[in-house]
Amino acid sequence: MKKHAVLITVLFALSVSLISISVIFFEFYKLNKKQYIDHIFTKYSVITQIYREHQQRHNSQTMLDINLAVYKMQIVKNEEEQKEVLSKGTLLKREGFESLSASLMYDGNSFYAKNKVTKLRATMIRYKKFMYFYIQTKDAGILIKDEQLTPYNYLNIMYAYSTIFMIISASFILVLQKLRPLIRLRRKIALFGDGDMKISFKTSSCDEIGSVSNELESTREKINSILESRTLFLRNIMHELKTPIAKGTIATQMLESPKQRKRFSSIFNRLEALVTEFALIEEVTSLGDKRDFSEYRLVDIIDGAIDMAMVERDVVSVKINTNVKLHANYRLYTTAIKNMIDNAMKYSSDGRINILIRDGELCFESKGECLSQPLSYYIEPFTKENPSKNSFGLGLYLVDSILKAHGQVLAHEYENGVNRFIFA
Repeated sequence: MKKHAVLITVLFALSVSLISISVIFFEFYKLNKKQYIDHIFTKYSVITQIYREHQQRHNSQTMLDINLAVYKMQIVKNEEEQKEVLSKGTLLKREGFESLSASLMYDGNSFYAKNKVTKLRATMIRYKKFMYFYIQTKDAGILIKDEQLTPYNYLNIMYAYSTIFMIISASFILVLQKLRPLIRLRRKIALFGDGDMKISFKTSSCDEIGSVSNELESTREKINSILESRTLFLRNIMHELKTPIAKGTIATQMLESPKQRKRFSSIFNRLEALVTEFALIEEVTSLGDKRDFSEYRLVDIIDGAIDMAMVERDVVSVKINTNVKLHANYRLYTTAIKNMIDNAMKYSSDGRINILIRDGELCFESKGECLSQPLSYYIEPFTKENPSKNSFGLGLYLVDSILKAHGQVLAHEYENGVNRFIFA
């Protein structure tokens, strides 16, 4: 989820924008429709006036038809059509009201006004493409078709809504198109981090993302140049060191004094071991990819480490199922286990080590005193517990570097007089 935070943010903003626009237009549509209906419903006052005069004066039906025709209205006389409109039409608005009419009366002595209140109910109905007014009184009802009024037309609002919707969508699509190079750049950076040093970030784009890509390409070239110079320097140094060491070893054998011969042999052997460890450190730190990784049985790797450590097999107890497998660089992982065996042989009180799987993790147990410093102190290069021991202080540093190249870490526990180193 975090890998696509920008994309998710853009899509969230798009969703919120479109939902907000939709809600606003929907509310506007309802308000506009209500105002339209309220506006045209006022026409019922004209119909009421005509109908009231028709009832009071007892005009003929023809006269009523003529008066309604002036306002582009006609009475629906067909009973089937009436039933269809009243049953299938859409009720838009309905109001009940009282109609007040006054007439002049004479009682033989004088004239007086007589008020008559008529209760009416007006209903506006939409059916198909026409508007109808249904006027009801206590005794009768009349359905009038308005040929002039048209039902509410939402197409203008829909057109405006569709236009804005498409503009916003198109804008976000353009934004997403601009983000596509950023997604490709992220993938390239991930490949570069995994060790693909030849991948190119160069682009012809001139926008901000293109500028970042081109700067990354320039940085990649500088890093590759530094790495190549470093590798060449280290390999030349080690090559140049091995030649005098080999010559010194041969010359040592020509010394007449056994004591001096032994002393110089020890010195050259230590120098050769130091160069070998430097070569391993250089290999681990420059390990760019996992093409040399394969699946091996863990017991086979441990057997190789025991042979490399040149210790008696009876001092190493291996309690690991033969079915346990590991995806690793065989030579480097074997070296890491060999260094753990060497470490146990030097600092164990009984000169023995137990190798086992504990809670799914590879453990190395040996009796002895607890470490006087935190583990982080010992995984620094050229650091050792006892300076008198025959080591350079690179053992645990090399183990830690190899484990990091395999996606693991080195941990330490001390329990009941037992030091436990864990490949976690």
